Amino acid sequence: MRLALFDLDNTLVSRSTAFPHAIADLCNDRNYGPDVEAWLLAELGQRAAPTDFVRLRKAFGLEAPALQLWQEYVDRMANAVTCRPEVVDGLARLRAATWTVGVVTNGAGDIQRAKLAATGLAALIDGVAVSGDLEIRKPDRRLYELAASRCGLRLEDGGWMVGDNPVGDIGGGHQAGLRTIWLRGRSWPEDLPAADHVVEDVTGAITILLNETE
Repeated sequence: MRLALFDLDNTLVSRSTAFPHAIADLCNDRNYGPDVEAWLLAELGQRAAPTDFVRLRKAFGLEAPALQLWQEYVDRMANAVTCRPEVVDGLARLRAATWTVGVVTNGAGDIQRAKLAATGLAALIDGVAVSGDLEIRKPDRRLYELAASRCGLRLEDGGWMVGDNPVGDIGGGHQAGLRTIWLRGRSWPEDLPAADHVVEDVTGAITILLNETE
């Protein structure tokens, strides 16, 4: 069995597209003004956690419990996020070609798993490691070890990491002993070793992996 690990946000699914819609829906449903919406867009743009809504309540004197607001945000992100059919088909083809498919992602466990469930990706994934599970983040090797273990494999047996973040995905994958495929987009740090392949879209990465099977 060959191991293929994928990042989630902006690799398998588009967080950047879903995020502003989820925030707008939350604020509209709660009748929160543009100041709250602007705060959420700024503070949660890179990552989101339940503690962010503790800060939100304090900043604006909101009455709703922080955990309730967090759950509403999780639900709206799950409703807003999408995975393109060609990506779903590609992962199904990988599994049919005897690849073991895992996800290694930063973020809170409940929101990342909600995205996987809502998009139908959960049925195509053999194992998931979320940074919130261990309170560590990519590029920490331990998160990759957890992903491989939950897939029933070991990093020592090799595999691939696919993602859009140069340091977290490609640097982390390299440190974990994996071959890497980078989804071009972010600036590449000068001191970071090159990825094994560079593609414009995750479907290109899946094609490379399928060719490795032949």
